[in-house]
Amino acid sequence: MKNRIRQLRTDRGWTQAALADLLDVSRQTVNALETGRYDPSLPLAFRLARLLGQPLEAIFDPEDEHHAAPPLL
Repeated sequence: MKNRIRQLRTDRGWTQAALADLLDVSRQTVNALETGRYDPSLPLAFRLARLLGQPLEAIFDPEDEHHAAPPLL
């Protein structure tokens, strides 16, 4: 999933290690999130959104909306 984590992190002057400490995850996890190799759990995504002061939709964007689940009726 595409995301703006790296941009939001660097805008704040934070290193990957600093963000990892704030989220209580490893620096490798932050790197995997930023490069799109790992999609966060919902609790981690919410922690990240609160920490960055952004709604989830401003941080994460599905790469291909055609593969998104259809709306529930």
